[in-house]
Amino acid sequence: MNPEAVKALLVAAFPQAEAIEVSGEGSKYNVTIVSEEFANLRPVAKQQRVYAPLNEHIASGAIHAVTMRTLTPEEWRKAKLFG
Repeated sequence: MNPEAVKALLVAAFPQAEAIEVSGEGSKYNVTIVSEEFANLRPVAKQQRVYAPLNEHIASGAIHAVTMRTLTPEEWRKAKLFG
């Protein structure tokens, strides 16, 4: 796996996302997804939603670790303004 392949999986799973960023190497990735879909979800539900399209690759060992930020568009704008 590489960041582009991980991003492709997430873009397919989150077609309405405002932004999807993936970085990392080897089998460890940092993911940021900005989607209105996260507005009323608890943190665990957000994680489950992100893991769902990656589970096959996690099970195979191609992906070992995913660090994620799941934000609504409003949270994303605030994060950009205030760091």
